[in-house]
Amino acid sequence: MCGIVAMLAQGDAPLEAAALDAGVNRLRHRGPDAQRSWLAADRRAGLGHARLSIIDLTTGDQPIANEDESLHLVANGEFYDYERIQRELTGRGHRLRTRSDSEVALHLYEERGSDCLRDLRGEFAFVIWDASRRTLFAARDRFGIKPLFYGIAGSVLRLASEAKALAAAGHPLRWDQESAFQNLFAGVAPDRTLFAGVRQVPAGHYLLATERGVQVRRYWDVDYPHANRPRLKLSEAAWIESLRARAEEAVRLRLRADVPVGCLLSGGLDSSAALGMARALSQGPLAAFTIAFDHDAFDESAVAAETAARADATFHPIRVTNADFAAHFADAVWHAESLHYNAHGTARYLLSRAVRAAGYKVVLAGEGADELGAGYHFCEKVLQAPPSSPLKWPRAALRLLHPYSPLERQIAGTSPWLVRASRLLGFPDAITEYVGAKIGAMRDLLAPEFAATFSRRDPYREFFRQFDLRRQLLGREPVKQVLTLWLKSFFVNYVLAGERLDMAHGVELRLPFLDHPLFEFAREMPSTLFLREGRQKWVLREAMRPYVLDRVRLGQKQPFLAPPSTLEEGSALLALAQDTLRSRSLATVPFFDHHAVVRLLDTLPRLSTADRAALDPVLLMLLSTAVLQDRFHLT
Repeated sequence: MCGIVAMLAQGDAPLEAAALDAGVNRLRHRGPDAQRSWLAADRRAGLGHARLSIIDLTTGDQPIANEDESLHLVANGEFYDYERIQRELTGRGHRLRTRSDSEVALHLYEERGSDCLRDLRGEFAFVIWDASRRTLFAARDRFGIKPLFYGIAGSVLRLASEAKALAAAGHPLRWDQESAFQNLFAGVAPDRTLFAGVRQVPAGHYLLATERGVQVRRYWDVDYPHANRPRLKLSEAAWIESLRARAEEAVRLRLRADVPVGCLLSGGLDSSAALGMARALSQGPLAAFTIAFDHDAFDESAVAAETAARADATFHPIRVTNADFAAHFADAVWHAESLHYNAHGTARYLLSRAVRAAGYKVVLAGEGADELGAGYHFCEKVLQAPPSSPLKWPRAALRLLHPYSPLERQIAGTSPWLVRASRLLGFPDAITEYVGAKIGAMRDLLAPEFAATFSRRDPYREFFRQFDLRRQLLGREPVKQVLTLWLKSFFVNYVLAGERLDMAHGVELRLPFLDHPLFEFAREMPSTLFLREGRQKWVLREAMRPYVLDRVRLGQKQPFLAPPSTLEEGSALLALAQDTLRSRSLATVPFFDHHAVVRLLDTLPRLSTADRAALDPVLLMLLSTAVLQDRFHLT
């Protein structure tokens, strides 16, 4: 819904209003409707807000203060079921200054402090300056749908919706080589970024800051149940009906807005179900927006058109060509502030531009359904493996003493920790082999000094160190172990980073399948409901039966990926990659060997089509690194 900035002086020098305003103005694309800031009288704390008006179009400007102005708030995102909370607050004597959903967080905090988060439902990031306690309180939603970055430089703590706003407010940006190492091989930890000294408030966490220091604490976790723990005793029909009812409620809450609400639509189950439920629950007309690739195997617009017609929704196909990928790739990377492994981020950027041009600020989307119902290919591999009883810690640890298999010996040459963790958790060989194969190719492109620095470092040791294996993973069903790792790493730091591509054009995505009461119910489901009749997400497919076409319900999953033709010989995007990766833009990146990259580029024309396509993620990762180096002037 917006962009937020906050600053807290932790040294002797007071804050500068110009720095705060510069941070807010850098986020104008997120909040084009209004930009405001507030600086405390002693200039020790400041808040800024760039507004995208969705709820309460007339009185909802921020920052918002409580009755005695001891608390000030800026918020990004949406708090659902807020009208009920408003009634309860006024019944308890609170006087509300606005009719916006954001203000409920301010008064709930006034009553309960950090426990206010228990009553907040939605996708959000917000900051409150508590003058009486001289404390800055900041929180991020349970899944990390809305971003919240922070860093300390020059004795000033800065928080913002995007790293570029931190830079505008005075925090210098440079590469974080530890994060680069993790990102290239395993996926960066949920609190890290590619920028040194810039962290994220992790999903499901809040931050407390005073003039003396900063603490980050968890308030919610994925927390899948132990496999042997007594669970809800429901029939298959009851699981299906209950899942449907909770999904309907999540959609109903996300249709509440003072502006029109549209839907993003593909040919798949997730977005089609969101549109179908929206049609059943909405009083007004709907619009559906679909990417149309110029590659038959990846173009789902024909099926999407059928789904839109069934829902009586106005259909907007957005055609994206190879030339469009090349023209807008750099802008998409700059907005996302992350490495790209496929050009689908550019397609998402162009889709949101078209949504805004059509007059929409809010759209529903289907992200989160694969996490809800274990819909990924890697989940299928786990579900197809022979069933085994979840191990308790002592018995699992004994697995480490077994001799290595031939596959394990091969993978252990790159990552012994991947083998150890796979044994402890009981991962099937197919998962271990798939992940291990991704590591070796990248090492050949590293700069010698960077490679030497991390030569004794196992990337998966760093990855697994962030988890309490005994508390968070051991004893869970295998597919739920994998989903926990996914939700806390690549999902929040790559998939959900697409939020910044939407907000580049002032478009807010609402994700009903990431409604936390819905998720907390679904995490109790036995994994036997996830794969049936050769179809993933079986239980969700059955739950969504009333809302989707049979060909969609029974169809195979089609991941949202740009077609491989975007980097085929002669394409505009490959020409951009060749020019950029041979230039100084990549040569100055401190962790790649530029000569090795050029040698790789020279081999491309001689490779088979399959070998050539296998390198696409590497080429786009290199290209996005060069773009970040150039656009952010990194050192």
